[in-house]
Amino acid sequence: MLSPLDTQTEAVLIKVILQLMVIIAAARLGAVAFRFLGQPQVCGEIAAGLVLGPTFLGRLFPDLSGRIFDPTVAPIVSTLSQIGLILLMFLIGLEFNFAHLRSSRRAALTISLAGIAVPFTLGLLLAPYLHARIGIEGNPLNFSLFLATALSITALPILGRIMIELNIHRTRIAAITITAAALDDVAGWIILALVTAIVRSRFDPASFALMLFETVGYALVLIFVVRPVLRRWARSAVGARDGELSLGALATLLVLIFTSAAVTNLIGIFSIFGAFLIGAVLYDEDAFREAVKRRLHDFVVAFFLPIFFTYTGLRTDIGTLQGASMWVLCALVLLAALIGKLGGCTAAALLAGFRVREAALVGVLMNTRALMELIVINIGYDLGVIPKSVFFMLVFMAIVTTYMTTPIVRRLIVATELEPEFQRSTFARQPRKAVD
Repeated sequence: MLSPLDTQTEAVLIKVILQLMVIIAAARLGAVAFRFLGQPQVCGEIAAGLVLGPTFLGRLFPDLSGRIFDPTVAPIVSTLSQIGLILLMFLIGLEFNFAHLRSSRRAALTISLAGIAVPFTLGLLLAPYLHARIGIEGNPLNFSLFLATALSITALPILGRIMIELNIHRTRIAAITITAAALDDVAGWIILALVTAIVRSRFDPASFALMLFETVGYALVLIFVVRPVLRRWARSAVGARDGELSLGALATLLVLIFTSAAVTNLIGIFSIFGAFLIGAVLYDEDAFREAVKRRLHDFVVAFFLPIFFTYTGLRTDIGTLQGASMWVLCALVLLAALIGKLGGCTAAALLAGFRVREAALVGVLMNTRALMELIVINIGYDLGVIPKSVFFMLVFMAIVTTYMTTPIVRRLIVATELEPEFQRSTFARQPRKAVD
């Protein structure tokens, strides 16, 4: 006979299981549907997360939404989301190709600088106006820094997935764009870490300096002390099992990831930074990276990533934008993002010697935000820097700038070096009615 504790545990468990069933199924359906429409699968996964939130399911079927997404188990799902994000950021760090940074040419550097400087400046200019019009509480400087950072992000992992699905990832334009996006990612994460440190230190110079010192110190220890040891361990781990990770090696790796995440959490910045760093120091261990991907990648993408998208969707409520004036502000955020990233990178590519159509392709690809933007937005929300209305605006901006990438690229690709490669992709072989 079950004890009251067991009964209570089972009651909570069934609520969590129900949510997971709905989230995972919706993500797969969204991925298939969007792939049929000519969009990368991740776009459908993001859409599924938003559909399950208050903007759609909560508005159309409030009773059903309340039963599925019972608020009493929200902390559990939120925790699962953060654990998944830690593992995902480790994989992103592991996939980061620092060779792009070493071999980057002047064109990539020019595009990267424009991709950070122009949107960041526009964000700083727009933020005081938004802060005053919406009546946001809190330090205006924190809000300005965060908005500027949010507008500057390029989603390198999603950009890579789009390029692979379009079969253009091995072209010259793709190589330069990926290099520029990689540089932007490095700069973006450094800026985000600094902004996080500023906000969490409540702009106390001593606290901020200590947090910055500890963060830089930890990164240096990982690079110069821990990295050589980890590289030897990684090689022995895959060498002992003919390229596969044993359960013991996988358990050790998980302990390392969570330990690094805990360190950055204790420093005062988010846990995901620690996970990213522990992956990044092993980026050039190819055999180890492939072994880890076989063990972790599919499960993280199929299980944890949809939870994160749904977690974001549950925070995104179109009802927070009441009246035409709020939608005008939302349009201003989107316009600043487009001018800053798409416009800035296109102009930089033109200055670097690209033809007009090729420069536009670079700008559109660099404008992809998606997953990384959603991570940044959630950090801002957790820090209390942005209210729900601005959260919606930034999610809306991230979705639009991501969804527009593939359709525009497909139309600009004609008569460029990318066209022959694209014609060999599955996208080009799909019926027009399925992708246009």
